[in-house]
Amino acid sequence: MQITHFRHSCILVDQGGTKILFDPGNFSHGFTGVTGLDAILITHQHPDHVDTAALPDLVAGNPGAVLYADPQTTAQLNGDDVAGTWTAAHPGDEFTIGDLTARITGGTHAVIHPDIPTIDNVAYLLGDNNNPAQLMHPGDSLFVPQEKVDVLAMPTMAPWMKISEAVDYLRAVSPRLSFPIHQGLLSNAGLKMHYARLSEMSNPTTEFIVLPNEDSLTVN
Repeated sequence: MQITHFRHSCILVDQGGTKILFDPGNFSHGFTGVTGLDAILITHQHPDHVDTAALPDLVAGNPGAVLYADPQTTAQLNGDDVAGTWTAAHPGDEFTIGDLTARITGGTHAVIHPDIPTIDNVAYLLGDNNNPAQLMHPGDSLFVPQEKVDVLAMPTMAPWMKISEAVDYLRAVSPRLSFPIHQGLLSNAGLKMHYARLSEMSNPTTEFIVLPNEDSLTVN
């Protein structure tokens, strides 16, 4: 599996030639010229996860890609006719992308503050018959699936999350491999601190790696 991190929460997964882009938001860079996508998957409506200004060109450049988003984002994108025709991803749904199966879990965004309404946020599990949870992208949630996750895209820092919650989430999911996403608000000093804590305090069976920006890394 090749994974490219376009900063923050946007990642490109290439598994055996099947290419899936997650959360192309406005804190991310480098994804706009990507072509050959089989799917574009969005976890929720916040602009750092879906850049509606960049979306039309991205969709136009990938006419064969299937388009999925959480129900609220789907209604907004289809209602505004921003780009393409989007399908609502409901928890419990699953669909095939090339040789992979995407399963929908989660359902709601983490609580930012009790006075702020909670919105839809789905998590995506990618896999095949041999490994049904090969990769998980949780969006802005701390959802822990029942099955064993092999590779976790790990939210690192957010207004809704303390570093202790990040550590506890990483331990709860306990993937074989984890890499940080959702770190766009951190300074260089903050990145070093958060990465050190996640690496040092994860379960011994979890390997924590940092992906290069806008460059692919093969994950075995």
